[in-house]
Amino acid sequence: MSTIQRLGCLILPALLTSSLAADDFQYQFESIAIPKATAEEPVRAELSWAAASDYLEQGSLAWSGQRKCVSCHTNGTYMTMRPALTKSLGAPNEANRLFFIEQLTKLKAEPADRLRQSTRPAQVIYIAAGLAEWDANVTGALSPETEQALELMFSIQNEDGTWGTLDCWPPFESDAYHEATVAAMAAATAPGWITRVSQSPETAAQFTALQKLQNYLRTQPPLHDYSRVLLLWSAARMPDLLTEQQRTELMQSLTQHQKADGSWSIRSFAAPEAWGGGNRAEKLRAETDFQDPPGDGHMTGLAIIVLRENGVPASDERLQKAIQWLKTSQRESGRWWTRSLNTDSWHFITYSGTAYPLLALQMCNETPPQPAAQ
Repeated sequence: MSTIQRLGCLILPALLTSSLAADDFQYQFESIAIPKATAEEPVRAELSWAAASDYLEQGSLAWSGQRKCVSCHTNGTYMTMRPALTKSLGAPNEANRLFFIEQLTKLKAEPADRLRQSTRPAQVIYIAAGLAEWDANVTGALSPETEQALELMFSIQNEDGTWGTLDCWPPFESDAYHEATVAAMAAATAPGWITRVSQSPETAAQFTALQKLQNYLRTQPPLHDYSRVLLLWSAARMPDLLTEQQRTELMQSLTQHQKADGSWSIRSFAAPEAWGGGNRAEKLRAETDFQDPPGDGHMTGLAIIVLRENGVPASDERLQKAIQWLKTSQRESGRWWTRSLNTDSWHFITYSGTAYPLLALQMCNETPPQPAAQ
């Protein structure tokens, strides 16, 4: 690829990409050059699984290659979402799992006090969650690396049952409640892990830590409606976490946010002051569409996933309307547009805003077209 650069499913001449400044790219590493996401990017004439898949693959590899860390919004999302898409897209790229194992090894060497600081708790949690998803959807068996990641995750748990957070980058690195739900899903998704730690005296400390986490989620009121969606998602993986009445109330809360066109908007799930401790309130209130924010790929895809995992049938009229919105809203690069809650620079949330719609489509029996028989 000496004369071209790839963007999603598009091929861009090297002359064009060389005219762009470094900050014009959302992801850039070696031959990968993905321009920033914008609201002005044209909508595709028809849905392309290949373009979306290419964007996910390249974005994750570029982040890991350039940034050398685990991030909730990119390679963390790849590892927690892409394994479940194996049915539609084939097995995920093993390089992503190997990177997570490499980062796990580095973090295990850190002192416990240091692991509780900055973004390290989130990194440990996403490593555990990503490896658990890989085990559940790719190999079908609990791996030693996932066991190590879960053990490390619970070893740095706070006394209240959750973990430290920077509380500044909504919706992912936004609050301790979010991290607790991801940790719960990691534990519940890892094949046989909860059963194993509940039955062995050697793992009694991990089981106690798990119970502490469950107690936190049962007793700590969600911060806003987005937290309620995450709690509902966790309850789908951990059925005894909530009562049936609580699950029903959370599903009603989620469906009430659906817009007339079938989509959901992440901006309607929390007041501006509630995101990241209020540090984004001024930006969000200044947006021209603040009173009626448009639907986005992140929230629409997530809403469908959570409702499906909680037993709502794919044939449900609300889900079918949302699926139609997804099928007619993909952008030319393969992404679905989602405006960042944080800055108007890179809009990294378009990454989850693409991964979530793909899984939502798969869960509603929409799959990529099969190659024609030879």
